[in-house]
Amino acid sequence: MENIHIPESEVKTKMAITEITKENFEAEFKNSPVPVVLDFWGPKCGPCMALMPKYHELAENPKYEGKFKFCSVDTSKNRRVAMMVRPAVMAQPTFLFYKDGQEVARLGGDDLTIETITAKVDELCA
Repeated sequence: MENIHIPESEVKTKMAITEITKENFEAEFKNSPVPVVLDFWGPKCGPCMALMPKYHELAENPKYEGKFKFCSVDTSKNRRVAMMVRPAVMAQPTFLFYKDGQEVARLGGDDLTIETITAKVDELCA
């Protein structure tokens, strides 16, 4: 009998982080049936790059599947998206949280840690 190899990517379902652009901005989070977090980051931002692997781990946690949507905005490629939200996102990293299409929280600066992000996700999932 021949052994069949199934790639791990087909065995495990990982929640993807949706990249937000000006083209999908409205559809991806304004009309989402579940709460959404938007990570505004840039490739030259040290704190952004330090948080990114932890944010991806959070997004891949199966307890949030179907209950929360994780998104990101690379501001080096999508500055217009950062200006579309009100008030505009002026610093990185900044995390915006939406429920029913409305911004309900914004984290940035010194209070931004993976723990504060996780706490806000858990609060909005409750």
